[in-house]
This record gives sequence, C-alpha cells and structure tokens, in this order.
Amino acid sequence: MQISQTFSATTPPHGADVRAAATLPDADYQASERTLAKAFRRILPFIFACYVISYLDRTNVGFAALTMNKDIGLTAEQFGFGAGLFFIGYFLFEIPSNLIMQKVGARIWIARIMITWGLFSMATAFVVGPKSFAAARFLLGLAEAGFTPGIYLYFTQWFPGKWRAKVTAAFLVGIPVANMIGSPISGALLELGGLHGLRSWQWLLLIEGLPAVLLGIACLFVLADRPEKATWLSDDEKAVLARRLAMEQRDIASKHGSTLRDAMTNWRVFVLAFINFCGIVGSIGVGLWMPQIIKQFGVEHAVVGWLTAIPYAIGAVVMLWWARVANRAQNRIPYVAGALVVAAVALAASTAVDVPALKLTALCLTVSGILAFQATYWAIPSTFLTGRAAAGGLALIVSVGNLGGFVGPSMIGAIKQFSHGFAAPLLAVSAVLLIGALSIAWLGDPGADAGEATRR
Repeated sequence: MQISQTFSATTPPHGADVRAAATLPDADYQASERTLAKAFRRILPFIFACYVISYLDRTNVGFAALTMNKDIGLTAEQFGFGAGLFFIGYFLFEIPSNLIMQKVGARIWIARIMITWGLFSMATAFVVGPKSFAAARFLLGLAEAGFTPGIYLYFTQWFPGKWRAKVTAAFLVGIPVANMIGSPISGALLELGGLHGLRSWQWLLLIEGLPAVLLGIACLFVLADRPEKATWLSDDEKAVLARRLAMEQRDIASKHGSTLRDAMTNWRVFVLAFINFCGIVGSIGVGLWMPQIIKQFGVEHAVVGWLTAIPYAIGAVVMLWWARVANRAQNRIPYVAGALVVAAVALAASTAVDVPALKLTALCLTVSGILAFQATYWAIPSTFLTGRAAAGGLALIVSVGNLGGFVGPSMIGAIKQFSHGFAAPLLAVSAVLLIGALSIAWLGDPGADAGEATRR
C-alpha cells in the first residue's frame, strides 16, 4: 500500500493509454481506475514477495561464497563463471517458458517456476566442487527461466499503460528489498558455524530456498490469470477493465502488430535487449561481488551483511523517486539514460578511493543508478508490444539481457584473477553501463510517435 502511494494518482497517461482514456466514456474510465487500484492492492503484494525471494535466491550465492569458495576449492574465476551460468540456463528456456505461460496461464506456470527453482536453490547447498557448483547454477537458471518476463506479460493482461509504469516500478523495488532483508540475514547465517553436520553456507542456501517452494504452492490459490477469472472482482468491474485493456491492445496491435513474428522482426526489440544486457552486467556483476568487495574493508561476515544492505536501502528510495519523476515526463528516455550514466560514473569513482566510507558512498550511487534505470526502462517495451508479440518480445529482451548476468560476474572474476584486484574489473563494468546509456539515448522512445499522434 505504501508503494502505491509513492506514485501520483494523477500521473498523465502515456501512448496508447492516452487514447483509451479519450475513447472510454468518463464514467467507465473512472470506474476502470477504481478497479485498477483494487487490482494493484490485491496483486502487487504477493507478486512483490515472489520477486523478493526470486532475487534473493539468484544472488545469495554471493554471500555463500565468503566461506563456500574455500570449503569446496573455488577460484575467483571459477566462482564468477559458475555463478553466471545461472543466466545461460535462464537464456535458453526464457522464450519457450513465456509462450507456455501465455497458453496455460500465469497461475499454474508461475507456481511451477517457483517450486522448481526453490528446490534447485536448496540443492545448491550440496555442491562439492567447481563442476557441481556450475551444474547447480545452470539448473537453477533453467528452473527460474520465464519468471521475470512472465510477470511483465502478466502485467499487460491486467494493467494498461500508465498503470504498468507504476506497477513495474513497485515490482522492481523487490531488488533492493531482497538485498536489504537478505544481506543481514545471510551475514548472520554465516556466523552460525557448523550445525547438524552442515556448514553455515549450506544452511544459508537451504533456509533461503524454502520460501520459494511455499510461495509457489500459494500461487495456485492467490493468482487469477486474467481479470475475467478474478473472483474478487464484480461483473461490472471485470467488464469495464476488459474494455479498457482491449482498446489499448487493439491500438498497439494496429501500429506494431501482435504476433510473435512482429516482435522477432522489430529492430527496437533487439536494441532494448542489448540495453538490458548492459544494465544487467552492472546489476548482477556488482551485486554478486559486492559482499567480497565490502569484505575487503576488514569487517566480520555479519557486518558485511549490514553494510551490503545500505546501498540497496538508499537505492530503493532513489528508484521510487526517479520512477515517479520519469512517469510524469512526456519523454522518459533522458531518465533511463541518465540513470545509467550516474551508475557508470559512480562505479568508476569507487575504484579511485580506498577509504571504506567513500567507497561505500560510491557503491550507493552505483546501485541507486542501476535501480533507477530498471524502474524506468521496463515501461518502454510495453508501449509497442502486445499479445504474442509481448510474450515473445519481452522474453527475448529479458533472455538476451540476462546473458549480462553471465558476462558480468564472469568478466569480474576473470579480470580480478588476472589483475589481483577489483579496480580493473569494475572499470570494465562501468564502460558497459556507459555504452548502455548511449544506446538508449540513440534509440529514443518507441512509443513517442503514438503519444504525439494522440496529442495532435
């Protein structure tokens, strides 16, 4: 509820949603707004909790590495490569998973995803060396593939233009929240020592993997695939929301198409995928290695957990504010590109200082920039994708982007092992973020012409 109140209720609609607002009778439009607010309050808390656990399970290995790497004999390069293999598995099954979800529905498919990824995350506790670690991470990626683009697709089936922007930003707050909650817990779990024959990093993976299984089972009882299947909406609410969504989807389909082929032949989709790749190189690269960067301050594991939470706590506030400002603007591209520039400059600056407080400040700005980018970037694809084009296009953008989750950790690990420090690998990540900023500035807003046509 607090998240929804962070955004202005009078935020002006964008693109196709402008036309829907202009076409629907005023009474129907206001009724649909009330229905959407109700859907926001009902759907978002549960989806948000799922995303928090999702992000925690893909990054908690960064904390496990503080003791796991020594226990099972992983070098920096082997850890970076193995951790990144998660995203190769994710990449391979991303598009098929999203197309399956469109066919069978979000309720069943998201439940399947969460249950299997929870089990594989827990199984990672029993790896014994580089090969089993790499295999576990690859299988975890296969299991979780389709979750994030599936949620974005699910939002297109429930929320029109301006609402998707605020829903997406609220959803992505799960990234900093996962780190704010998970980092102190992970640090504390590493202080347990051995218990019942298991080491502390094993308990960390087992305990933090279980919630995904439980939430997956809950999906079967909480989620409704579409508004017309929601028992908590009245018939009038279902009808008015369905009309508004249908108008928007027809408008997008008439301009950009709605078939899978339309998405796969649209050059904008591939440019957005590359930009997402650049952002994730920074997000996952920095996120997975941050506990080891902060450990160099010479503090205990528990303190590492609390210090790692600070950049994400600050980033959560910044991303909500940034998304709110961008959502009010006619052109959000400067905000998307500007966020990446901030992240790139701050990350480069972090390599130039050795004082822990200054380095942590630079990391706070880096994380804030990356989170602000993610909160504003994901409103762009849905301005020109709908139907099967949305299912395939969003999956392509996420899957290609997630290759950055392999490149980022692997690149940092390999360069660190060669250079014997974090300065060179972090400068390389900073350069990738800057390339992403230049690319989004060059692309411009794919939905701007639709919005401009409406305003004329």
